Amino acid sequence: MFTIISRFIHFGFKNFKRNGWLSAATVAIMVLALVVFLGVILFSVVTTRAAASIQDKIDISVFFNTNASEDQVLNIQQSLEALPEVASVSYTSRDQALTNFTASHASDQTVSQAIAELNANPLEASLEIKAKDPSQYSQISDYLNSPNIAQYVDTQSYTNNEDIINRLAKIVQYVEVGGLGVTLILALIAGLVVFNTIQLSIYSNREEIGIMRVVGASNALVRGPFVIDGMLCGGLAAVITLIVVAPALFFLSPYLEIFIPGLGLFHYFYSHILWLFLYEFGFGVVIGGLSSFIAVKKYLRN
Repeated sequence: MFTIISRFIHFGFKNFKRNGWLSAATVAIMVLALVVFLGVILFSVVTTRAAASIQDKIDISVFFNTNASEDQVLNIQQSLEALPEVASVSYTSRDQALTNFTASHASDQTVSQAIAELNANPLEASLEIKAKDPSQYSQISDYLNSPNIAQYVDTQSYTNNEDIINRLAKIVQYVEVGGLGVTLILALIAGLVVFNTIQLSIYSNREEIGIMRVVGASNALVRGPFVIDGMLCGGLAAVITLIVVAPALFFLSPYLEIFIPGLGLFHYFYSHILWLFLYEFGFGVVIGGLSSFIAVKKYLRN
């Protein structure tokens, strides 16, 4: 078994070298396919972090009637924190709201005088609620509309943000489904490219294959070197892809930071480079080897 495998590898490398420009063309095409494959992975990271950034800025603000006591509001906060859909709840008391409002309008004398003349705090206590997932805000809003809580609530902001929240949830869903679809289409295209390239390689070596079959070589012995050839093209393409993509990301990452602060795409690439290489290498080797296997099998049937 070891001897057979070593022969497969030996003749596989020999085919790769012998086919020269054909092998180089195969690797180049697979590099393009793997660049797009890696782009799909990184695009998923970008969209996920962009969605998380937008999600972090979206919440439900609930304002309570001025006659609602602080204990009642804090009890509602505790009940909200117990919900599985809720990520966090922050409380702003009436006094804190007035302090924040006064500080933000310190330069406006008209507002300061109006507050001073009221001799009372007109602002309401509030809760800011963040959900674990954008699609869960509607459930939280329904909970706030329950009779035992709604009697203390003056207004809540979910109605105003409902369209934005629903669109965000759909964007995240579409990105996940779309990324999977693009990856499957890409795998099919790359497989067809390798399939046709290996067929050309088989055609150029048809006389040698014919001699091997005449002397009694099994189909596995004929097929093995071409499968190794395809796997070699895929593995080499994975290495070249990372070499090409790394400097491109290094230069592009600062510009992407302008649109999505804190994205750190190059840092993500560098910190996950081993896993990304394994994904690329596995994708390239499987597509190259499988396409070669099918191409040789089809030839041997004829």
